[in-house]
Amino acid sequence: MNTDDLEGGEDDGYHAQGNRKYSPVGAQDRAVLEMASMDPGSSATASQSSIRKVRARTQGSMDSDGKAPDVAGGDNGPHREHKLELFGFDSLVNILGLKSMTQEQVLAPSSPRDNEVVSITGGDPTSSSVKMGTMMGVFVPCLQSILGIIYYIRFSWIIGMGGIADSLLLVSLCGLCTFLTGLSLSAIATNGAMKGGGPYYLIGRALGPEVGVSIGLCFFLGNAVAAALYVLGAVETFLKALPSAGFFTETSTKVNGSVSKPIQTISTHDLQIYGLVVTVILCIIVFGGVKMINRVAPVFLIPVLLSVLCIVIGIFMAKKDDPDTGITGLSADSFKDNWDSMYQNTNSDGIPDRDGKVYWNFNALVGLFFPAVTGIMAGSNRSASLKDTQRSIPVGTLSATLVTTLLYLVSVFLFGAVANREKLLTDRLLTATIAWPFPVVIRVGIILSTLGAALQSLTGAPRLLAAIANDDILPVLNCFRVADTSEPHIATLFTTVICMGCVVIGNLDLITPTVTMFFLLCYSGVNLSCFLLDFLDAPSWRPRWKFHHWLLSLLGALLCVVIMFLISWLFTVVSLALASLIYYYVSIKGKAGDWGDGFKSAYFQLALRSLRSLGAKQVHPKNWYPIPLIFCRPWGKLPENVPCHPKLADFANCMKKKGRGMSIFVNILDGDYHECAEDAKEACKQLDTYINYKNCEGVAEIVVATNMTEGFRGIVQTMGLGNLKPNIVVVRYPEIWRRENLKEIPTRFVGIINDCIVANKAVVIVKGLDEWPNEYQRQYGSIDLYWIVRDGGLMLLLSQLLLTKESFESCKIQVFCIAEEDSDAESLKADVKKFLYDLRLQAEVIVITIKSWDVEGGSQQDDSIEAFNDARKRVASYLEELKEAAKREGTPLMADGKAVVVDEQQVEKFLYTTLKLNTTILRYSRMAAVVLVSLPPPPINHPAYCYMEYMDLLVGNVQRLLMVRGYRRDVVTLFT
Repeated sequence: MNTDDLEGGEDDGYHAQGNRKYSPVGAQDRAVLEMASMDPGSSATASQSSIRKVRARTQGSMDSDGKAPDVAGGDNGPHREHKLELFGFDSLVNILGLKSMTQEQVLAPSSPRDNEVVSITGGDPTSSSVKMGTMMGVFVPCLQSILGIIYYIRFSWIIGMGGIADSLLLVSLCGLCTFLTGLSLSAIATNGAMKGGGPYYLIGRALGPEVGVSIGLCFFLGNAVAAALYVLGAVETFLKALPSAGFFTETSTKVNGSVSKPIQTISTHDLQIYGLVVTVILCIIVFGGVKMINRVAPVFLIPVLLSVLCIVIGIFMAKKDDPDTGITGLSADSFKDNWDSMYQNTNSDGIPDRDGKVYWNFNALVGLFFPAVTGIMAGSNRSASLKDTQRSIPVGTLSATLVTTLLYLVSVFLFGAVANREKLLTDRLLTATIAWPFPVVIRVGIILSTLGAALQSLTGAPRLLAAIANDDILPVLNCFRVADTSEPHIATLFTTVICMGCVVIGNLDLITPTVTMFFLLCYSGVNLSCFLLDFLDAPSWRPRWKFHHWLLSLLGALLCVVIMFLISWLFTVVSLALASLIYYYVSIKGKAGDWGDGFKSAYFQLALRSLRSLGAKQVHPKNWYPIPLIFCRPWGKLPENVPCHPKLADFANCMKKKGRGMSIFVNILDGDYHECAEDAKEACKQLDTYINYKNCEGVAEIVVATNMTEGFRGIVQTMGLGNLKPNIVVVRYPEIWRRENLKEIPTRFVGIINDCIVANKAVVIVKGLDEWPNEYQRQYGSIDLYWIVRDGGLMLLLSQLLLTKESFESCKIQVFCIAEEDSDAESLKADVKKFLYDLRLQAEVIVITIKSWDVEGGSQQDDSIEAFNDARKRVASYLEELKEAAKREGTPLMADGKAVVVDEQQVEKFLYTTLKLNTTILRYSRMAAVVLVSLPPPPINHPAYCYMEYMDLLVGNVQRLLMVRGYRRDVVTLFT
């Protein structure tokens, strides 16, 4: 930093130690205006050479002199000066930086560009809507949603059917389930800021988008069906209070097969007609806006509380047969008679009948009662409207759960002691019968509470669906997307249609199990989310709510599953199948999103533990897996949008058995790291997109280095961790080096092979990559191995891996061995066959004898002789140039920047050998699907150009050729 920027200046500057003065930070200083992140399109050099000039305006705009005032704020008044210019670029923690940490999207640019105006506004942020506290925002909605229709018109019937003992167990079981879910919900909700979507948002961010969307859509269906449940409850109460309003009349005169006083029942057609009318009216109200609903909904709670008070007073004031036959008042005899259960058959209206088609047991009662404890998510659904979500959601949700559970437990004792069993089973509105002073109070309270709960469901369900659509995971839901401040009208219409369909069913007892399954599925998702997050205990897991443990969350999840199977195994299987289908559909059609879910943390910790368990020692050959390092740098030019040769991923897939294994695709960018860092990131994204497109399990890495040689040496030394380092380097053979006259390729090619030998990496050179088949191109013929030197069985293993692919599964393996003399052929063949048998490999063994070959007396084909003569002339011309350059400069013979010693007879011998091997390959394997041959190492002190001539002779006219060199270890074993 230039000292002129720090010292000197005005008298009001800050005097540090040593009498140095620091200039105040103004509105135009870069410390205020620029953030830590760089513009992706800019380079480091550009940022260092010139500081971008931007204009900023504060809340007060310009002052009277036309100068921008200093950025100010805080408790020290508007003229407080910042003295942090010493920290330069990353100095200030301001509102933009904090927003980037707490929100997924930051509206302000992360780094201002040239001539860009940035507005920095001080003061408190303006609130777009009135925020609610714990009471009105969480407790009241939860209490209103939990305490509903089941308590008023089914609870006394449940006590009559199950008895006091089973009813206490039933309430305790369901209450424990929701309480444990409330603890898990409190922990997750206090682990960060919440957005719209309620439990879907929590589950999706904890278990991933696939699980979140599948459970979120099921929870949406549960809310939509619950709205129908509330509507039918309100209509049933209305028709029970005013029978003359029904268009159809039904009566029952039998109770357990005996003739009794006629009991008027409600017609299903009346429920359907009135239910549809009420649903349409509620839909119109919902379209009026959520503000009106939030203001009116709490008023519905007053009749509910008043009705509960009237019920309690009526129970204590009730006397025998007053006000109706079967009422005993609080009686010990009634309590004793109602203690045990009396499960029996009933008709579709719940009236006991020996010939009834419906049989009730404890499991069925769980399904009927559980909707009476749901509704604990009503507070989390309003998270966007709460002042303090991390305090209101735990306190309000758990308080409502405890209050309603206590009310249910007390009501079991009161209802069980106030009437005989027949009254409990036949009077569906016993709460209204015994209420004080008038039964109409209960009926009005039931109707208002159920309509209020229906309004909450019809309001919350569309917003849940809109939140799922806004995450842009499923394209099919795009029609339900809305802006943050808009009403989800299309989602509301869709929810209303589902609600009307359930209303047409007209049977309350058939709808409640469906609602129960969807809610239990959501609760189990919340518990599993908390269990996973708490068990993994990632550094980001810091909930403010401390009263939780992963064992309690696991118990809550298991309890939810147990209750689901207790209710109905058929409904459970159907609901799980629906969620699984949605999960499968999302995983295929959905857009990938990384929300930092718990599964990613689990994978990370599992990977760390597995890496530690592998240790640093060599893996046993039985556990050896190929981890290829695919070098993507093409020798020729590719189009700009093609980051890698299109067939490299196809070849990498052929090196894995059933897709198991990892490939590392690497490329090297020449240049300075500071200048090319952003280009490397973009190239890495393109390469990763290519890998995913080719369905190859692998990772992409881009390395910036001053040159290719240094970059590759860094890669082979440092890439990977422990025993997960790449063990095979795959390089495409540079077939175009002579055609394009690329003189630097021989040096690079030989350098790559030598670096792999030094780093103890196996090498696979692929020739004919353009013709390599994909997974749909079936190959016939043979896979021929020319096994010349010992490579630890790598060639044999690669040939077996090729056979596991559909494209090569019709091929057979032929192993060619080279014998020096004819007398060694039979023994060598027998040994190789025994070796392959012990390795459990099916292959045909062929032994070839290669005798000394004199080119003058040879009988090779004309093209082979011509290729050999051309290569010999090129090598001789190249060596002559080296000698002339060394003589002219007075230096030893130099090639590739180092001294070389060339034995011309040895060079010619190598040319003979490679040509002889090529001729043999063409004679026996011209129709082979792929040929594997041992890769000869580059001779020491030989020029790289000479080695490329050897290789050109070896691979000439062979369509697909893999040159393989193993490393100093075995990759196959004879033993089990």
